[in-house]
Amino acid sequence: MTTLVIDGHPHAGSFVAALARAYAEAHPDARLLAVRDLAFDPVLRHGYSERMELEPDLERAWAEILDSDRVVVVAPVWWGSVPAELKGFFDRLLLPRRAYRYGANNLPEGLLRGRRGRLVLTSDSPWWYLLLTGNPAAEQVRTLVLGFCGIRTGRATMLGPVRGSSAQQRERWIERMRSLGQRDGRAHRASARPAAQDATPGQRAGASSSS
Repeated sequence: MTTLVIDGHPHAGSFVAALARAYAEAHPDARLLAVRDLAFDPVLRHGYSERMELEPDLERAWAEILDSDRVVVVAPVWWGSVPAELKGFFDRLLLPRRAYRYGANNLPEGLLRGRRGRLVLTSDSPWWYLLLTGNPAAEQVRTLVLGFCGIRTGRATMLGPVRGSSAQQRERWIERMRSLGQRDGRAHRASARPAAQDATPGQRAGASSSS
């Protein structure tokens, strides 16, 4: 199994894209997926009341998630959240009875359990402002997206403020991503790699959305 690195910035020339590449290139078993390169409708047109077929690029992205044992999300913080295209990627791809289901007492059960996650976010705000506001983007992705689906993710790596940062500071952040990629790669190869939960036929084939 591999590590899937999801680049959530809509611009290929962005600093976030450079960070994602640095991690992926330093990790011996990583695959890089840039959401901006996928052809799909990011709007869940009917909510969960009607099935919306996945486009081929989303089907391939889903297969890559199933074949990974670590999912790394790299994105900027915009308006206290992540870019709309990345949010739409989550909306369209992480569907009921594929990524999660509701069990007893309507409590959610993540169907991607057994996988680990890593979240890297850039921000123009200082650390104390993120602390003051509760860092909602990090909590949303770490807990309410990845965690909801069973992907166990530690504390987010926050890089910033990016606005006004020097070339030297940015290079230090790039080097930090390389170090994280190398470290995760060594751990990945050295461990017994506890198997991520095997995909069910519904996950592989694509189950219907719930109403």
